[in-house]
Amino acid sequence: MKETFKRYLPYIKDYKLQYFIVFIGIILIVSATAATAQIMQPLIDDMFVNRDEDMLHIIPIAIIGIYSVKSLGRYLQSVFMSYIGTHIVTRLREDLLRKIMFLDMDFLYKNRSGELISRVTGDISRIQYFVSSMLPELFREILTVIALIGYVIYLNAMLSFYALVVLPILIYPLMLIAKRLKRLSHRSQEKNADVVVRLIEVFNNNEVVKANASEEYELKRFSLENWLSFKIGMKGVYTNELTSPILELVASFGIAAVVYIGAQEVYSDRMTVGEFTAFLTAVGLVFQPVRRIGSIYGKIQDALAASERIFYIFDLEPKIIDGEKTLKDDIKRVEFKDVNLNYDGKDALKNINFQANSSDTIALVGDSGGGKSSLINLIIRFYDVSSGELNINGENIKLFSQHSLRDHVSIVSQRVYIFQDTLAANVAYGHEIDRDKVIEALRHADAYEFAENLENGIDTLMQEAGTNLSGGQRQRIAIARAIYKHSSVLILDEATSALDNKSEKRIQKALVEYTKDKITFIIAHRLTTIEHASKILVFKDGEIVDIGTHTELLEHSSEYKRLSGKML
Repeated sequence: MKETFKRYLPYIKDYKLQYFIVFIGIILIVSATAATAQIMQPLIDDMFVNRDEDMLHIIPIAIIGIYSVKSLGRYLQSVFMSYIGTHIVTRLREDLLRKIMFLDMDFLYKNRSGELISRVTGDISRIQYFVSSMLPELFREILTVIALIGYVIYLNAMLSFYALVVLPILIYPLMLIAKRLKRLSHRSQEKNADVVVRLIEVFNNNEVVKANASEEYELKRFSLENWLSFKIGMKGVYTNELTSPILELVASFGIAAVVYIGAQEVYSDRMTVGEFTAFLTAVGLVFQPVRRIGSIYGKIQDALAASERIFYIFDLEPKIIDGEKTLKDDIKRVEFKDVNLNYDGKDALKNINFQANSSDTIALVGDSGGGKSSLINLIIRFYDVSSGELNINGENIKLFSQHSLRDHVSIVSQRVYIFQDTLAANVAYGHEIDRDKVIEALRHADAYEFAENLENGIDTLMQEAGTNLSGGQRQRIAIARAIYKHSSVLILDEATSALDNKSEKRIQKALVEYTKDKITFIIAHRLTTIEHASKILVFKDGEIVDIGTHTELLEHSSEYKRLSGKML
């Protein structure tokens, strides 16, 4: 717990004023709690036994005063603890998302989106108690216990020994419970992530679910994870709820001893009824914060488990290290020199050598898994070469910052991403919206006609994943987005697969003018898309087996002839 606290210290130390107000609230609560026990002596001895009429007016007013002070203290503590906790959690959630977003694509590919969402939402929420309430509550309860123990000893040292001797006995079972709780909290958080994963799969693939009439099948899969989560959660409840009964049972022995011995003190006139009542009240009040400390300790285990999952992400370091140089000039040359890429123990690319210059259109063809997408991933530094050199404008790509590099690259991938925003914002994604540039990009992408006919034109709100658009329309918006960015390198990965032949030809014609001063990489499975490329790279099993124009390859490349037959 000490190490975890150190990790949160940079966040916690920013709230000195709020913690000071919480501290004032705690002092008020502790003082009022001790006063509650103290007032019992004059209440019994002076008001009831001696029948002092002055006390008839003083005691009720004092009780109201005590509880007013306690209420004010609780209000100050609760409000400012909530502020601290909510504010820290909001900051942590943002910092965690920032960390995840700037990790390598390899990490994002290998980790389920539901798992990551669970850490950003569920795990972060679990630690709110740790960063806001735990410290003040622990401090308050410990301070209350110390104050009441001091008061109990002051009242009667002998009786206090019999009352408090049971406290050390409580430590061992509490440690066992805490250890089991932390283990169960880990399992619970992992299982909650599985539930989120199932939900994301159902919602993201609802068309497939509906088309295959597999609603019941998905419900069964979800139900399995859902009820496993319930069972693990209940194990945590069963364990955590043992704390109070154990504490109360042990405390009952101490209170029983106090009643037995205290009664004898009263019978022998060594103690008044009021003093005994005040003592008994104080002892009872001691065990209340002790019980709450046990409960707090159980909650801390849940927060510690969540913290470990969160700081695991924070402690990850990206494998792809940013270069210090900023790529300012347009990319005029991309050069691969003996490049190899090893991914998960497999050779994704082997001995890649070629050069692309401005105005070149480089087509990549080959069977699925041949290495085409891997080469593209190297250009945008989703991965780094395992050996060899990839140069941009004559300099190693690793010298440049990833942000400046990607500013010069536009990509239209096989999977089209439409964000829940206006059509204009989708086209200008990541940049300031220039309406004239948006319209120009839409025209180049053969998309302005349908965009104009939407309810609010380019200001029409796109539904999640662009479900209010056809597949071809979504693909055109993705192409318009790449054009709007106006980068010096354009990558089209199956960019026109959802378009009919006429639309594809119109876009190709518009792109010829647009790409005349750019380097264009095209991955396609249609011959018409690549036959006019200035250079075609033929991939097989991660290697480039042939390079040439469409005509040249048809003459001397058996592999290209085979692929051409499949691409017709």
